[in-house]
Amino acid sequence: MPRGRLRVYLGSAPGVGKTYAMLSEGRRTVERGKDVVVGLVETHDRPRTAELLDDLELIPRRTMTHRDTRFTELDVDAVIARAPAIALIDELAHTNVPGSRNVKRWQDIEEILDAGIDVISTVNIQHLESVNDVVQAITGVPQRETVPDEVVRRADQVELVDMAPEALRRRMAHGNVYAPEKVDAALSNYFRVGNLTALRELALLWVAGKVDEQLDRYRAEHGIAGTWEARERVVVALTGGPEGDVLVRRAARIAARSKGADLLAVHVTRADGLAGGDPASLLRQRTLVEDMGGSYHQVVGHDIPQALLDFAGGVNATQLVLGSSRRGRLAQVFSRGVGVETTARSGTIDVHMVTHPGARRGWARGNPRAALTRARRIGGWALALLGLPALSALLHPIRDALALPSEILLFLLLVVSVALVGGMWPAVTAAVFGFLLLNYFFTPPVNQFTVADPENLLALCVYVLVAIMVSMVVDVAARRTREAARAAADAEVLSTLAGHVLRGDAALPSLLGRLREMFGLSSVTLLERVESSSPDDWSDPAAWRIVVTSGGEPATCPSVAETDVIIEEGLVLAARGRLLDAADRRILEAFAAEAAVALRQERLAEKARQAGPLAEADRMRTALLAAVSHDLRTPLASAKAAVESLGNTAIHWSQEDHAELLATAEESLAKLDRLIANLLDMSRLQAGVLGVSVQRVALDEVVPRAIDDLGPLSGRIRAEVSIELPEIMADPPLLERVLVNLMSNAVRYSPPGAPVLVTASWHDEQVEIRVIDRGPGIPPDAHERVFLPFQRLGDRDNHTGVGLGLALSRGLTEAMGGTLSPDETPGGGLTLILALPIAARVT
Repeated sequence: MPRGRLRVYLGSAPGVGKTYAMLSEGRRTVERGKDVVVGLVETHDRPRTAELLDDLELIPRRTMTHRDTRFTELDVDAVIARAPAIALIDELAHTNVPGSRNVKRWQDIEEILDAGIDVISTVNIQHLESVNDVVQAITGVPQRETVPDEVVRRADQVELVDMAPEALRRRMAHGNVYAPEKVDAALSNYFRVGNLTALRELALLWVAGKVDEQLDRYRAEHGIAGTWEARERVVVALTGGPEGDVLVRRAARIAARSKGADLLAVHVTRADGLAGGDPASLLRQRTLVEDMGGSYHQVVGHDIPQALLDFAGGVNATQLVLGSSRRGRLAQVFSRGVGVETTARSGTIDVHMVTHPGARRGWARGNPRAALTRARRIGGWALALLGLPALSALLHPIRDALALPSEILLFLLLVVSVALVGGMWPAVTAAVFGFLLLNYFFTPPVNQFTVADPENLLALCVYVLVAIMVSMVVDVAARRTREAARAAADAEVLSTLAGHVLRGDAALPSLLGRLREMFGLSSVTLLERVESSSPDDWSDPAAWRIVVTSGGEPATCPSVAETDVIIEEGLVLAARGRLLDAADRRILEAFAAEAAVALRQERLAEKARQAGPLAEADRMRTALLAAVSHDLRTPLASAKAAVESLGNTAIHWSQEDHAELLATAEESLAKLDRLIANLLDMSRLQAGVLGVSVQRVALDEVVPRAIDDLGPLSGRIRAEVSIELPEIMADPPLLERVLVNLMSNAVRYSPPGAPVLVTASWHDEQVEIRVIDRGPGIPPDAHERVFLPFQRLGDRDNHTGVGLGLALSRGLTEAMGGTLSPDETPGGGLTLILALPIAARVT
């Protein structure tokens, strides 16, 4: 049986109409003669959405009971047994009731698809796993229900349901999304214009990524190698040279001319792994690319032009940015260069050759013999200039016993030895010098620079060519061996640096300390230019500020350091102790770049820490204004109505009515008093100015007072607190407040007729007070969430208080040195455990 097809309506935000779109498509499909059923749809009491269910066949839901509460879920077996052509199933990311066959609804849908039934479903962008944390950072609201991105990406069709933020807010204001009493809070919190705009962008980008995947898959399946300019993609090739910054900025400007264009940077590493760009420059250029919104890539290839074009073709690039060749005109005579070769093979890809200050100035690689020590170079020349005469002197007495080919082979052996010791140029010199010696002393006529036999002349010429070729090969092999050893050492250093960062040891002192130890330096200092100083002042200590240092006496300005690395404008890494060579300097530059990143991260973290309390205070203020607007109004309105009724002289109230109105006013004012007291205490907790006076307290005295404070609710409390319990250390008024909050919360959620039990027991150095209810309880993953301000069980309405009770209770408990934690009540319900230290016993 073929698998069913999945179609998903992806909403950019709640209320944009994805369920409406799904039902509309279902009705259109029915009109075309298809067999369509509604497996499950959540209308959220929206009349226009509910109207679309008319004339559609509904599959009855499966009823389940969890903690004495009835729930309805999708009946997978009923849908499969009905076997329609298409099933409409809402809310792909929904979490099923505990005890269901599958944890998530998308798993139910997978079973239906496996049965050969097509499914149309819905999901919002905030429920996708990959963007869940981003959505929480934007909106401040965690999304507990998520669906793996792969589930939606595998869908045969994904259709975006979008709406402008202003239009969605108008829908909400008209009551088309939420109930009227929830509109104000929603518009001022989750549904702010900025939040909706960000969610909309996330949805558009996610769908664009899926479209890209579909396009790439189609091109691969149909063998399409040419570029399809569906979207501009600019690739910039980096070599690690100093011109890279110029190329990146130029490519970014090219990409900026087209809305939505992508910027990609690529560095081609030679297949032999030995030649490559400066790692510090590449790291800096990678940071620059990412700062400009691009991405960095690295590929390996022997043919650099072809590797560049393969990468550009693989990402469907439309433009390729290259730097002008740094090779001189003479070098370009023998080889056209990467730029010319790439342009010649580019096909439909536009190639931009960008000039830069280093164009045609040659590669600043220094003397290639720098890899050999000075002693080895001197030894090579000495072996060439002294070894050949010595060999000639040894062979001269026995020249009649040896044939010329044997003498040539001995000279060739010496030339190869010279190449191994001193490199190519001493070996080439030895080959020419050996040719002259062989010609003069060993080739007839001897003692003359002439050759009588043409065959001997050919042998000598072949000797010179072979000697030079072998010398070049030996020199290259020896150089590659040294380069490989050096590369291995550099790789080990860089891997140490990478491991240092991955382990989280990116603190600047630790980073500089490792650098100092690695190169045997006396001190390493990160210097930052003072804002008021001149950019050209490198020798004035007053113009520089020491950010962090490691080791002995630090460098107070760049000019006093043996080695300095300019990380960015106004930031320099200065090393003292010894002068580093060029190879070590490259590693130093990599460390310097990482030090700059670590400094930036530390400063961003510090700003985040400073902004955290302000953001929390702002969030608290916003939530407070949104929640208190209703909770203050309700008891105030009740008290006002009662007082106005009592003051109305036109009505004669009986004694019972008079007492009832007074009781109503008193109860409402008591609610106001508790609410304002909670708000003030929470504000003091947030500001850290709550006064706490901890003293010895007898629990059997505090609990009855707290029960009495509950007023009419006190009849639903049953306390079992022994007078044998030791005294505890607490603030009596605050402890009483905590107990009142916990007991009132328990009464609110306990079913009628089920009393709230308060018990206390002694464990080690603590007394635990347990407030036990038989209500619906709280899922384990929500235990901590209920202690956040402005949270209530389920968060389904805004009529039962601003949700400060448990948050304030935990804050007050911790202020007294105790703990407040939730636990499940055996048989169903919630148990809140208040633990406080016992008072020291007097002996």
